[in-house]
Formats: sequence, structure tokens, C-alpha cells
Amino acid sequence: MVSKKITKKTAIKAKPQKTKIVCLSHKEDADGISSAALIHQVFGSDTILVDYPGQMKALEQIANDEKLKTLFICDLGLSKKNQDEFVKILSELVKRRVSITYIDHHDIDSKIFKQLIKIGVKMIHDTNECTSVLTYNKFKTKLQENAAFIAVCAAITDYMEDQPISSKLLQIFDRQFALINATVLTYNIVGHQKDVDYLLYLVEELSESKYMHEIPNTFEFAQIQVGKLAKIIVKVKKEMKLMKNLGYMELSDSGASGAVNFVLGFSGKDVGVAYKERIEHGIYAVSVRGSKNCKPHLGKIVNTLATDLGGSGGGHAKACGAVIPKPKIKTFLKEFNKKLN
Repeated sequence: MVSKKITKKTAIKAKPQKTKIVCLSHKEDADGISSAALIHQVFGSDTILVDYPGQMKALEQIANDEKLKTLFICDLGLSKKNQDEFVKILSELVKRRVSITYIDHHDIDSKIFKQLIKIGVKMIHDTNECTSVLTYNKFKTKLQENAAFIAVCAAITDYMEDQPISSKLLQIFDRQFALINATVLTYNIVGHQKDVDYLLYLVEELSESKYMHEIPNTFEFAQIQVGKLAKIIVKVKKEMKLMKNLGYMELSDSGASGAVNFVLGFSGKDVGVAYKERIEHGIYAVSVRGSKNCKPHLGKIVNTLATDLGGSGGGHAKACGAVIPKPKIKTFLKEFNKKLN
């Protein structure tokens, strides 16, 4: 009997302990990378970086890890297509006593927001500041002094440096110094989208509060990216097409996010659209930008339209993105143009 009791106790002790802290963050821009770096600096978290097509698959894989104790989700907005499944997965994790913090600044359905609060998710959400600034503001007493600079660079690249908290942080630093660091960071992120190991390396380096000139070869690589963008300008001028309310262009040799601002500028329209095929997924990755004069909330329009077409999307009022099934891209453009009226 004694030996059986000892065996039972030993078996109980042998059960895997919940020790893992994970940060799931957006890999396509400085806001997601910087948010992950700030979380890593405070909590020593494992970092998983994803784009929107891979968001839910990554979340499902994380949820299957029995060692998971704490989960941070940063800069990953929700769409009508995935929001219910998102709540379902997080609800199951909370039942397992996993602590979840969702930090984001994209527009979110009020019903979904309330559901997340109800199940016990810690919500740090504000559409007026970028995710990195929200992360910094929440954990600033635990962060290193240079962490404010990382948040500022993300705010600049998200065009949110004029917001209340961001503008105060920017005043700490020389503006030109911040601008060049933010630009170099962005070019390195965009140019390494297929190299996740490098993006994780950037997270690690930024978590040590390094400036971009302290990270080897970042300025040299940014220079290469500038040369590529200069070629894109020429291509946009030649190949861009116009509809009544928008300019649009398909890319084959560069990311859509790198070209969409040129499409917006050269089109003379209030909305620019750039898209690139992702053959492995059978979809188009779409980037959308609006001018200062653009009145409709582009993120809300794209969210609904993309979902209706079997894709997903959403974002800010003047900057958003979508994933559209390949056969539906022309329909997306036509319907989007109509809705801009």
C-alpha cells in the first residue's frame, strides 16, 4: 500500500508544470516587432511572429501547448471571419487558467470586446495609440529607459506619432534621430518577411534597448531596400490603374505595403490599393491607404467586404489590409470602389 501511494504521488509530481510565457505578435511592421521586444524585455517571453493569414493557425498551435502559462497577443487585429473562433480559443485557455493579455489598437467589434472581457482576457485597447505605445505605457515601470524609443519608432511607422502619449514620448528624443531609426527598422522588417529567424533576432536586439546603428548591417540593408523602392516608383507610374474612387496595382516582385503609398500618391485619388499574390495560400495580400481627405473608415469597409468574399481584413480608418481569395480580387476592387461613394 505504501509503495502504491508513493508511486501515485510521484506520478502527480511528474505532470508537466505550466511555465511557458508566449508573445504572439504581428511580424509585418515595426509595431508588431517592437511590441514583442517590449514584452520580451519585461517577461522573457518566447516570441512567435505571424502575418494575418497565419494568425489563427499559430494561435491554435499555441493553445495545444500544455506548458503554456501566460499569453500576450500584440498588434493582431480581428476580422468578422476569425473573431468568433478567436474568442472560443481564448475561452478554452482561460478555463485552463492561462493568463491572457490582448494588446491592440485596431477597430474591434464591441460585442467581441465585451465577450473577451467577460471570459477574463486582460484588454489593453485604444485606437488612438499604436500597440507598442500601449505596451510601453502599461509596463513602463518595469521597462528599461530606452524602451520609450522603441515605442516611438513604432508610432512613427504607424503614422501615430502625433497621438497624446506618442507625442510626449517623441519630445524626449531628437525627431530626426527617431525618424531615421524608425525608417531603417521598417526597411529591415519589410525586407526580411521570409526570414523569420532574422525577425526574431531583431526582437532580441531591440529588447536589449539597442539603437538601429548598434545592430550590425541594418543601415546597409536599408540602403538596398531604398534602391528597390526607387524602382517601384517607376513601375507604379507605368502600371498603376484607376477607378472612380481609387488607384490600384498588382505587385509581383515586392510587398504590397511597400508600394501602396506610391499608388495613393500618384493616383490622385483618396484611396490607394496594392496587392500581391501569395501562391502558397491561394490568396492575395492587399494593402489599403487613404489620404487625409478620405472620409470613410477604410478598415470597417474592408473588414465587411473581405469577409463577404470569403477572406478577411480590417484595420484603421486610413490604413488597413485584407486577405482575398485569388478568384475574388477583381470583385473586391469593384465592390470596394462602389462602397467608397
